[in-house]
Amino acid sequence: MTKAAVPLLIVLGVAIGLSTHTVVNCGDEDEPDICSAVIGFSPLRGSLIAFAYEGRGRIALRHGDNGRAIADFNEAIHLNPNRASLYRDRAQAHRQNGELDLAIADYDEAIALDPRPAVPYRERGFALAAKGDLDRAILSYSTAVRLDPADAQARLDRGLAFLARGQAEDARADFEAALALPPGKDGRARDTARAKLAELTRAEPTQVSTPQR
Repeated sequence: MTKAAVPLLIVLGVAIGLSTHTVVNCGDEDEPDICSAVIGFSPLRGSLIAFAYEGRGRIALRHGDNGRAIADFNEAIHLNPNRASLYRDRAQAHRQNGELDLAIADYDEAIALDPRPAVPYRERGFALAAKGDLDRAILSYSTAVRLDPADAQARLDRGLAFLARGQAEDARADFEAALALPPGKDGRARDTARAKLAELTRAEPTQVSTPQR
């Protein structure tokens, strides 16, 4: 290799690195035009460009544009069908669009590709509960709780499913477990669990003591 070729290779390497960084992280900024520019003009194709579609889809999802998000996630999945987060993101868009069967199918695919994270199980449980399939919802929530015992939202959601199924004591146990967890970013879940426990307490029949002779 000649001395003149070394600086050229360094510059090329930096340029490639910056392009890759832009592609992978374009969704972090709340400006879809960045992702669109990457999609339209970047020389990087194939699975890498899926990050740009994913980023633009996540921006659309944050803004409630579920149709746009689904279209971009479809493109990303076409380019990179083995990325679990794409199915989870598309599932969220389908769920928010009221397309529960499609959401559940995407959560299933995300879990099949990567069964370790707890969140897809919890979110699938929410979609199943919204369909009225409480048995499967509770099973999905239970897996989420097993994978992440500190997830207060999973405890709350399973408790709500138990309550809807008429299992008040199981629901109470989950609400109490959610409140027993160390405080974190789940303040809303803890507040709801506290309110549901109060409702259960008010609903208990009044205990009447037996008169003593």
